[in-house]
Amino acid sequence: MTYRVAVASSDGKFVNRHFGQAEQFLIFEIDEGNCKYIETRLTDPLCDDREHSDDRLAGIVKLISDCRAVLVAKIGPGALHRLQSQGIQAHVIPDFIDDALFALITSTKLQ
Repeated sequence: MTYRVAVASSDGKFVNRHFGQAEQFLIFEIDEGNCKYIETRLTDPLCDDREHSDDRLAGIVKLISDCRAVLVAKIGPGALHRLQSQGIQAHVIPDFIDDALFALITSTKLQ
């Protein structure tokens, strides 16, 4: 089964961004255990000097709506609930991207 995973990373090496502070999501396609980088999607962070906005949260969720999961360093309960309501699983795995993707693939969390 093929599916996509969004990764909150500032450097392309490590899952190091809080969901609401991510300025970009790296999109990977998973197919039979193999990972392939697809693209980087830029976003307006939900958590910055401004207050949280439902419109910005909805925009971020829409941006990654074709993904089955998102890997983050942290995530708040509001964003977690919104993602879950759209069928997107959030996983807190602050690790090297390759290792985090491997941990996700080898777990039963996406089965």
